[in-house]
This record gives sequence, structure tokens and C-alpha cells, in this order.
Amino acid sequence: MKKQTLSVLLRNIKALALDVDGVLTDGVIYLDGDGKEFKTFHALDGLGIVLAKRAGLKTVFISARESKALLLRAKELGVDALYQNRLEKGEAFEDLLRNFRLQPEEVCYVGDDLIDISILKRVGFSVAVQNAVSEVKRVASYVTQSCGGRGAVREVVEKILKAQGVWEEVIAQYV
Repeated sequence: MKKQTLSVLLRNIKALALDVDGVLTDGVIYLDGDGKEFKTFHALDGLGIVLAKRAGLKTVFISARESKALLLRAKELGVDALYQNRLEKGEAFEDLLRNFRLQPEEVCYVGDDLIDISILKRVGFSVAVQNAVSEVKRVASYVTQSCGGRGAVREVVEKILKAQGVWEEVIAQYV
């Protein structure tokens, strides 16, 4: 995609919607001997989500699975909406458009696997993480340099906020 076209797409983004396993995490599902699940999240992605919120973007997690760890992480980051146990992610996407009064082109969606494709084909800025399956990479507007669970979300947030001209303002308290 041409740099100028990409910049135009990014300026219109008002919401960041994220798949979870493979995007916010490395995609590995950890279960202990009692069947309790835990997930690992990268701090770079967490601060990226905080920065996106400070810039006024709505933040949404859409997961095919249900996890207490994800619920805790979403609360910790102040995510605007959390959809869990949504194998059919299109319904969650329609809900977020309605609830936040958005058009599909105002949403950035980051995914990594086949069940993300239906949303990726509809949004204004579709992103595949570096370790996404090839079918997802083919439909994405952008493929991150970082892998899922390793700073890919932060990379996307920086790209959006820089294109919108608010990056320096949003990070001013840190530098």
C-alpha cells in the first residue's frame, strides 16, 4: 500500500479493535494441572493501549475464548469494550459499530488467524501481526514488524497516532 494512502486511512481511525490470542498474547494457551488458564501480556502493548485511549481512540478486545486473565487485563487498561467467547466475531464487530456510533472505515482491527478475516475485510485499517497466518497477511493493509504478544499492538498505535499528528503530545509526559 502506498504511504500516502496509508496515512489517509490512519487519520480516520477512531477505534482500535484487537483480537486477543496471537495479538495481545503470543498465542500460547497455558493451563496448569488444575485446568486454570493464564496468559502473558507485553508491557509495550499495554502502554500502547493506554496511549491510544489518551489520544481519544476507543479500545476494544474481541476474543473467541473466555478468560479471567483477559477480563483482569481489560479492566486494568480501561478498555472500552470486551467481547469474550465470540467465535463468530462479526456479531461483536457489529455491536461495537452500533455502541460507539462508528463506520467500519473508522476502525482499525488487528488479527492473526482465519476467524479474524471477516472483520479485517471490513475495517478502514486492517492489520496482521508478523506471525499471522498467510491468509490474514494477504487481506491486511499492513503487517507489523513485531509478533503478536511482543509489541505489535504498540507498533500499530504509534503508526496511527503519528499519522494523526498527536504522538508527540500524547507521549510528552514521558519524554
